[in-house]
Amino acid sequence: MPWKKAANMDDQADAMTTTAAKHFVTLFDLQFLPLGLALYRSLQEYASHAELWVVCMDREVEAALSKLSLPGLHIIPLSEIETEDLLSVKPTRTRAEYCWTLTPFTMEAVFAREPNVRRVTYLDADLLFFDSPENLLSELTDSDRQILITEHAYAPEYDQTATSGRFCVQFMTFNRHAAALEVAHWWQQRCLECCSEVPIDGKFGDQKYLDEWPDLFEEDVHILKQVEKTLAPWNVGYQSVQTKGKLMPVFYHFHGFRIYAGERCRLYSGYQIPDEALSLYQHYLAELRKSFAQLTEAGVAIEYAPLSNSVIEQARRFKRKIQRTEAYRNMKDSTPF
Repeated sequence: MPWKKAANMDDQADAMTTTAAKHFVTLFDLQFLPLGLALYRSLQEYASHAELWVVCMDREVEAALSKLSLPGLHIIPLSEIETEDLLSVKPTRTRAEYCWTLTPFTMEAVFAREPNVRRVTYLDADLLFFDSPENLLSELTDSDRQILITEHAYAPEYDQTATSGRFCVQFMTFNRHAAALEVAHWWQQRCLECCSEVPIDGKFGDQKYLDEWPDLFEEDVHILKQVEKTLAPWNVGYQSVQTKGKLMPVFYHFHGFRIYAGERCRLYSGYQIPDEALSLYQHYLAELRKSFAQLTEAGVAIEYAPLSNSVIEQARRFKRKIQRTEAYRNMKDSTPF
């Protein structure tokens, strides 16, 4: 019967499309929604057939994303990822700690929802792509291993390996493979046991555990070699020197970026950013303005980060300003830095 044959062909085409698509997963709450939308748009621009899965950390962001109904964006409600084990530790964790506790579960959540997905890459919500992630993913393909992880690649003056770890949970790829899932399950269990936002007993959040992977899972884990392509406040100054100011990142990790009431943005905190890297922040602000316009048009309320105005915190901000390790900018200000 012709229609039967056509239906089967459609099913096969759908399966091929799903397999060919590049799948990414992240998590964020309403406060990080403008950043998450910027990440989504950069994936749409630089990753062919990108599909972004979002674990919604609150009902408000779930409702907002449902209202926006963006192509290639899939919603995973928090309630659908929370196991009994996760719920049992939830009351003992801060909001940040619980987000980190959930991270090792996100890749498997995508695999469970889409049987044709062969590979999933976890992304921090405050990343923005400036080039194709395939430039990084190709390393995993060529390595014949099952997991890709990235180093912090700290500048010497900012080396926090001892406390924060050699590796950064910012861009991590897992193949649908028994060995990769075994590592994910090991990581899940460790994070359930301890996921502190304060370094303790050689542990820190979900991140310090990765230091053990090259030894425990040597045959399955590939460490990305292109550290100059994965930039962040802790290494952009060093990489700028190494590349003679010719920064060409695949992504930039806008760690420490916050949006406060009045659209006042903290661009970074704790690091000196070279002048040649400020164009990355200029671009990010422009993308966030697009996010705000998109949310305003959709009638979605924006939640701002809380800003402490205690005397102690004001003094700390003043000190960081003097040291040039913290900068603020109003999002509406589009003049060059």
